[in-house]
Amino acid sequence: MKLFVYHTPELTPTDKAPECAIAVDVLRATSTIATVLAAGGEAVQVFSDLDQLIEVSEKWPPEKRLRAGERGGAKVPGFELGNSPLDCTPELVQGRRLFISTTNGTRALQRVQDSPNLLAAALINRAAVVQFLLEKQPETVWIVGSGWEGSFSLEDTVCAGAIAHSILQQTQLSPEELAGNDEVVSAIALYSQWQDNLLGLFHQASHGQRLLRLDCLDDLKYCSQTDILDVLPIQHETGVLKRG
Repeated sequence: MKLFVYHTPELTPTDKAPECAIAVDVLRATSTIATVLAAGGEAVQVFSDLDQLIEVSEKWPPEKRLRAGERGGAKVPGFELGNSPLDCTPELVQGRRLFISTTNGTRALQRVQDSPNLLAAALINRAAVVQFLLEKQPETVWIVGSGWEGSFSLEDTVCAGAIAHSILQQTQLSPEELAGNDEVVSAIALYSQWQDNLLGLFHQASHGQRLLRLDCLDDLKYCSQTDILDVLPIQHETGVLKRG
């Protein structure tokens, strides 16, 4: 198994697809996706375009759908939800499909949607993702961070490092054997330094600071937890993630 980390969707190779792709948007899209599926949501369908989201979701009965829209960290007017995982309670999402579009996370998912195995990962479901990799042993794995509008983000990179670090702990692989690019080594180093204070790292991160200005400290606290949900969001059809 060779692991590759790409800090943004734009940095991924365009001429090939990996055997397994993992989209990461810790703050907050993939954390929200994992939370919805853990709470009994039927599926999560992702869109980069808000108009397309509305058009497709209109075909679903109102009681079977929820629309989540986020731009710049804030909720899109007219949508039931923004991008806070804390709003995705079992009472609200049970048996419903979440139609979601966010600034960064949905772009990452769509960039690698041609991979035969596409997962959504966050810190909160790291262990489930690692277990899948150890069981399936895909030859090539891309971990694709969402970043922020095309730029590097600390929180997605530390999550990539958390996944790689856990694989190293549970296998006989050396970092040199596992790492397909330098970004893997740097991600492991970042996680190793901050693993006991991930919330502190989020306070350093530009998007963490953006969310703090929007009074989202509780979201940061929730998303900085590790291995609290045993749920594996996996793509079943293009753009549709269900519990694996």
